[in-house]
Amino acid sequence: MTQTIAPRFRTLVLLLLAAACALLAGAGPASAHAALTGSDPQQGAVVDRAPAQVSLTFSESVSVDDDALRVLDPKGKRVDAGSPSGIGGTTYSVKLHAGLPDGTYTVTYQVVSADSHPVAGAYTFSVGAPSDTTVSASPQAAGGGFVGGLYGVGRYVSYAGFAVLVGGAAFVLACWPRGSGVRVVQRVVVSGWLALTAATLLLLLLRGSYTGSGKLGDVFDLNLLGEVLQTKTGAALVSRLLLLAAAALFVAVLFGAYDKREDEEKRDLTFGLAVGGTVVAAGLAATWAMSEHASVGLQAGLAMPADVVHMIAVATWLGGLTALLAALYRGPADAPVPAEAVHRFSRLAFGSVIALVVTGTYQSWRQLGSWSAFTDTRYGQLLLVKIALVAVLVGIAYLSRRWTAQLAQAATAGVVRQREKHEKGDKGEKRDKGEKAPVGASAARKNGKAAASGTAAKGSKSAEGGKTSGTSAKAGGAKAGGAKGAGSAKKSGASNGAGTSQRAAQLARQRAAVDAARQKRQRDADPNRFGLRRSVLAEAGVAVVLLAVTTVLTQTEPGRTEEEAKATGASSSATAPEASTGAVTLDMPFDTGSQNGRGVVRVELDPARTGANDLHLYVERPDGTAFDIPEVKVALTQKAKDIGPLPVAPDHITTGHWSASAVQIPIGGDWEVAVTVRTSDIDQVTVSKNAQIG
Repeated sequence: MTQTIAPRFRTLVLLLLAAACALLAGAGPASAHAALTGSDPQQGAVVDRAPAQVSLTFSESVSVDDDALRVLDPKGKRVDAGSPSGIGGTTYSVKLHAGLPDGTYTVTYQVVSADSHPVAGAYTFSVGAPSDTTVSASPQAAGGGFVGGLYGVGRYVSYAGFAVLVGGAAFVLACWPRGSGVRVVQRVVVSGWLALTAATLLLLLLRGSYTGSGKLGDVFDLNLLGEVLQTKTGAALVSRLLLLAAAALFVAVLFGAYDKREDEEKRDLTFGLAVGGTVVAAGLAATWAMSEHASVGLQAGLAMPADVVHMIAVATWLGGLTALLAALYRGPADAPVPAEAVHRFSRLAFGSVIALVVTGTYQSWRQLGSWSAFTDTRYGQLLLVKIALVAVLVGIAYLSRRWTAQLAQAATAGVVRQREKHEKGDKGEKRDKGEKAPVGASAARKNGKAAASGTAAKGSKSAEGGKTSGTSAKAGGAKAGGAKGAGSAKKSGASNGAGTSQRAAQLARQRAAVDAARQKRQRDADPNRFGLRRSVLAEAGVAVVLLAVTTVLTQTEPGRTEEEAKATGASSSATAPEASTGAVTLDMPFDTGSQNGRGVVRVELDPARTGANDLHLYVERPDGTAFDIPEVKVALTQKAKDIGPLPVAPDHITTGHWSASAVQIPIGGDWEVAVTVRTSDIDQVTVSKNAQIG
């Protein structure tokens, strides 16, 4: 039976690792987690005079360096001056050289979002009139290439190492304290620590190139590494390394002093190790929570603790499962995992699943924001895959609980049978004691006869004493002659004795190996334990794929951000003016915070020139369907000339459509169009965008 299990085990592990690698390879570059929501000049705009600066507005704060924003002329030469800087909120700008000639200019940007992922893109605007350009305006691939692939593998290994380290230690402390002395369990936990440490160092080295040039040669650039250490992600990685030093001390105590204690002494040390281990595990989990998705967006103060609980629950379940699987398959035959330890882990895993469901539901609502995002965004689709895998894992875990219950019942029945056997043995001994007296009397009679015959024999031996002494005298010479061979006989006997002891030791080792093999066969022949091993192996297989999906999910743009980007024109909040009519169309997403308070308001201004203009306003839900709201107001402001706000009261035409005619715009320039949307008696919000008019 065991000869067929091992090849199947290795084959299944290889297949699951291949599936995980395929998922990671298909992940591609990390998606932008901050979207470009506005720009000045706008994408595709044609302005009369060259602007003094270019400004970009993102959906969340980003990190910029000296080359984060670049502006290129039609020949590909840089025309920006100085370093980019923030000008308020989430808007960043870079100044341009004076006296730029007419033509089409390309704006490229590569920044790092607040949740640590690189964001890149490009667009064009024209001065005077559009022209040919040698610069490609296609978005740059941020976080891709060979360095991006290595970075994704490093993230996967770090998650896996954290799970094995935390879950394996929790399995020993909470479920199987005697497992601290089992070599295979020790190797599992130490392997988790080594994997997490190596992956953290790799991520720290790759970080600069991953968010920048993407070149492998920049991995060992010390100047770039110094810049990484000054970022939030760099600080998180360094903090993780410091916490791993504390984790190494914890592991040394767990498999050193703790293992050498007796059971009573272990209970006193268990509480201290549990508290210290929980603190270290929470700190390690916080290095992810404080630098990724949970640290930005809605309710970050609540999302980060929830993310820490989520990660510890995942690690306790999947890491403990790994330790249990290793103990079931590779544990010593003379110290198998007891049924009580498996039962304890079953309860621990059940609590972890409850924590996963609660925190996962909250995080899903926070990152998606709507039911449609489950199917309309890549993040939602991956989340559905993750939910399905968790459901499969829970189903297999239910089967494991059944095998655990049957194993516990079999162990209880074995204890009862052993107790009954001892009781029968005690009764047999009592019966034997009652029958010893008559047996002793017959033995005494036999001893008397033997004594009489012995006395008679002495007489005959004394009569033959003379003959015996003569024979002894003759033998004396022979003894003297054989004295020389005594030394060689002793040496030969000593060598024979040494060979006999070596042979005895070899036979003892062989007998021990045979006994261990017999015990292993007896252990594996148990149908309940065999069924448990298969179900735990299936759980571990699904867990490998689940961890890969989770890694890809953390590199994917959240559904809420993706929907907002779609509502604002994928990468910009404003579309280009139409060449044929000169009309301007502005799309502005809004959220009043109430039920049915989210949507997109679209303003069309035609012909977008000085004098009279027609204004059309449309209100749509995130899915594109028109709907009515109680009130909508428009105001036009030109801050450069201190004109406005000029109020506009559009008339309701039909569902989701308002219109105003003869809207007077006195002078041309950059105008702010502000729209106030009211969805209930108390819920309203004002959104605004700029438009070039005249």
